[in-house]
Amino acid sequence: MSDELTQRLERCYTGIIHDTMRAMGLKDFVLPTELRPLLPGQKLAGPAFTVEGKFGEFDAHETLLSWTGLLSAAKPGHVWVCQPNTEEVALMGELSAETLKNKGVRGCVIDGLSRDTEFMVEMGFQAYFKAYTPRDIVGAWLPKAVDEPIKIGDVWIRPGDYILADRDGVVRIPSEIIEEVPGDVGGLDLGREQGPHRDPGRHRSAEGLSAVRQVLRGFQPSS
Repeated sequence: MSDELTQRLERCYTGIIHDTMRAMGLKDFVLPTELRPLLPGQKLAGPAFTVEGKFGEFDAHETLLSWTGLLSAAKPGHVWVCQPNTEEVALMGELSAETLKNKGVRGCVIDGLSRDTEFMVEMGFQAYFKAYTPRDIVGAWLPKAVDEPIKIGDVWIRPGDYILADRDGVVRIPSEIIEEVPGDVGGLDLGREQGPHRDPGRHRSAEGLSAVRQVLRGFQPSS
């Protein structure tokens, strides 16, 4: 079912999701603007596989072993979402991206840095991150939580919450909303506005907005 929901979500775009959730009175669902796409024209959507870690001085073998375990635990069809709690080392690179892509991971969102990005571009692995560094995690970083709630900026992301990211940024959609997606949203083109004017503030696709409201129906914001 998650693959079907992901495909529906990919037909949306972050602006229409933002406007609909804002109209519902929801807050704190847009990730920091510093997160930019490696592949600007490629959307990223799917349920979150969450990782949090810590920076420090560690045994090199321990860091490599722990990282291998993380890659093994990653879930196919998910988005790797990481709070590394550091901007000193890269939390994604060529070999890791290749491993995750081969496992069926859809891409990654990292509140930190990345490296080997030319190789990641060549393999078509979408990544959102803040900046670049050649320094890797060996001897310097360990995971401290896997598949548990993490916070990026003002946004809490739980395992199974959905991520939608495009050129405009990254939004988190609570799993309570996604689970209300109806069985069929028809052939709506949610990625385009209708008519000759495409001002995203004034000329939303009425059908697209209606479909997104169906995606969001039944959700009540928590107090």
